[in-house]
This record gives sequence, structure tokens and C-alpha cells, in this order.
Amino acid sequence: MPKKFIDRYVKRYVPDHKTIRDHKHLRFFGTLLHHPNLWHLNRRSVPGAVSVGLFAAFIPGPVQMLLAAIGAIAFRVNLPLAIALTFITNPFTVPPIAYFSYKIGAWILRAPEREFKIEMSLSWLTDQLHTIGGPFLLGTLVLSVTSAALGNLLMRGIWQLHILRYLKKRKQRVIQKT
Repeated sequence: MPKKFIDRYVKRYVPDHKTIRDHKHLRFFGTLLHHPNLWHLNRRSVPGAVSVGLFAAFIPGPVQMLLAAIGAIAFRVNLPLAIALTFITNPFTVPPIAYFSYKIGAWILRAPEREFKIEMSLSWLTDQLHTIGGPFLLGTLVLSVTSAALGNLLMRGIWQLHILRYLKKRKQRVIQKT
């Protein structure tokens, strides 16, 4: 994994884990924030963080970062990466993702598709929940689970390729020295 690249940018923008652990508003977590996988990048914590972050990213509503943090702590995966991945959904990407979620849910349920215009408000969501709610929520769940699984597999594959490339280069250096 391009750990040096990620470490460089994570360390630049994310506070030190000791600072977060000792923060007066976060002390109520106790020892939950002390697990090393929450703060280190390794072959277990990164794919897990990608899964947790992508799953939480596609859940509708304003609780995505909280869900990612709870999931990262529960599964002991990289906390900053899981939270950062929730920003995949933002004001520019939410309308197409919501529409795609609805289309997936309507296709699975074989429900007739309804015309609607997506608005970025909680009142619109509650008003439309009775007409498009079932297909939308099912599509969101399918999209969350699928993206989490595919993200995990992709990250594991990238990690393995990186390890294999590293071992090949190391073997070549050893051969050149002899």
C-alpha cells in the first residue's frame, strides 16, 4: 500500500491520536480509542476502514460520520480513513446517488418507477418517504453493502499487489548485490 503517501497526508490534516484520546470532550470513550488499529495503516485496518466508510457513506441522512466512527471503533479499523470516506457523498454527489439507489430498489421490488425531483432537504425526504421510500431505502441498503464488500476486496487486492511488487523489487536488489 502506498503507506508513505497516505501517512504524509493523514499526518498533515488529522490530529495526532494522542491528542484525540486526551481531548476533554472525547474522554468519555475511555479506552475505546486506545486500540492501535484505529490509528495505524495496516493490511487489516485499511480494508476494514474502506468497508465501514463506504457502508456509512451511502446511508441517507446527516449521521454518516457518526456511523463510520461507531463502526470503526466496533470493528477496530482505521478511524480517520473510515470517516474520510463518508465524504464520497456530498451535495454534488447525493442527487445522482439517491436516484441510483431508488432505481436499484425499484428494480429489485419490480415497483413502477415514479417521477420525482430530488431536493436537498429533510422535509422533502419525509414527504417523499411514503411514495418512494421502500425502493429508495432498499436501494440504499443494497448500494451500501455492495460498495462496502467491493471496496474491501479491491483494497485487499491493491494491498497484495503492492506487497508482491515490493518483494519482487527486494529480490532484484538482492540479486544485483551478489
